[in-house]
Amino acid sequence: MSMIKTYRDLLVWQRAMDLAKVVYLSTQAFPKTEQFGLTNQLRRAVVSIASNVAEGNGRGSTQDYVRFLHIARGSLFESQTQIDLAERLAYLSAADALPLLSLCNEIERMLNTILTKLQAPR
Repeated sequence: MSMIKTYRDLLVWQRAMDLAKVVYLSTQAFPKTEQFGLTNQLRRAVVSIASNVAEGNGRGSTQDYVRFLHIARGSLFESQTQIDLAERLAYLSAADALPLLSLCNEIERMLNTILTKLQAPR
């Protein structure tokens, strides 16, 4: 097992970055009228996931790390909701939304696992 040296070594951060990339590529096809609406909101939410994992990891305390992981999880839930909305509006097909939502579910499980371990009584 490799040692975690920086947040870049965290699998959850790597998957969040993968999600951000795919969302950026997927939203390029959204209507131009959504450029400052759903497109911008979804992009900001997915960037927030990886950003908060990184920031929390760089903080000096477990309490701060937990707080930022909770924020990341909130941004993840926001992203899932916006992906669902994009599908309902037919900006994303079900076939395009499914891998995004699957990646969201994987990230959610990872965040929950980390939070459970960090919050366990010592």
